[in-house]
Amino acid sequence: MGPGQAGEETVAVSDELFAHLPNGLDLCHQTFGDPRDEPVLLVMGLGGPMTWWPEDFCARLARRGFHVIRFDNRDTGRSTKLRHHPVTRADVIKAYLGRGTAPYGLDDLADDAAALLDHLGIESAHVVGVSMGGMIAQTLAVDHADRVRSLTSIMSTTGRRRVGWIHPLVMRTMLAPAGRTRPEYAELSVRNGKVMASPAFPTPDDVAYARALETYDRGWIASGVSRHMMAVLTQPDRTERLGAVTVPTQVIHGTKDLLVHRSGGRATADAIRGATLLEIAGMGHDLPAQLYDTFVDAIAATAARAR
Repeated sequence: MGPGQAGEETVAVSDELFAHLPNGLDLCHQTFGDPRDEPVLLVMGLGGPMTWWPEDFCARLARRGFHVIRFDNRDTGRSTKLRHHPVTRADVIKAYLGRGTAPYGLDDLADDAAALLDHLGIESAHVVGVSMGGMIAQTLAVDHADRVRSLTSIMSTTGRRRVGWIHPLVMRTMLAPAGRTRPEYAELSVRNGKVMASPAFPTPDDVAYARALETYDRGWIASGVSRHMMAVLTQPDRTERLGAVTVPTQVIHGTKDLLVHRSGGRATADAIRGATLLEIAGMGHDLPAQLYDTFVDAIAATAARAR
């Protein structure tokens, strides 16, 4: 049995398992809740392992009657690393300026997610994506429309360069060295994370430090983060294609997001017919524990619209 607080219903949690995909990649994944419940696929963002969807969050969602699936994208956590595709700092800067090509794109990451559903024997799921994961979720909704029951896009954007832009301060932070040792990585993660964090919903330093150590220990590699960054910086503008999305859609964005400006959330909501937009005052580019119930309520309400 899985995580639960006193007086709360415990939630079944699977071991971490591996899906061997047709493209040769292995994706590490884990589930929460009853497999007979409606599936929710959680897609994490740039450089983040599946544990950035905390167990507490997943358990809360499972208690609302969902079978929750979290997984490590390629190049994160315990999933396959594509080290044979090196990316230099110059490559990232060129992509930021609108030039260059990436080792793989968001469409490849969306194909991975669809292949994971195949492996699990799931025809379709409610799909929730955060940041780059929101971009993957949107791409899944346009490239694999039959696999998506509802869409929740959190602090993400459409790929249009005139919206959802990165604050220059954050870009400098993302290009800075991440540390040579485990303690250095954790210390820098805590410090740099504050640049993007929610000013109204602070995360204690000890919590952020523990999460950074877990991220490092799961198999963090700098080159994987760079390849993710290249996929984001070279993404196409999905605005027109998002107009074909017909599933219930919820867009969530913080008013203090420096990594993906709030205009990206507004553009996403405008592009998808019938989408609802929730802007949260004081939220930056993270998933504060203080807002878990807000996110879960929004996901559950969007799933209910699909029924």
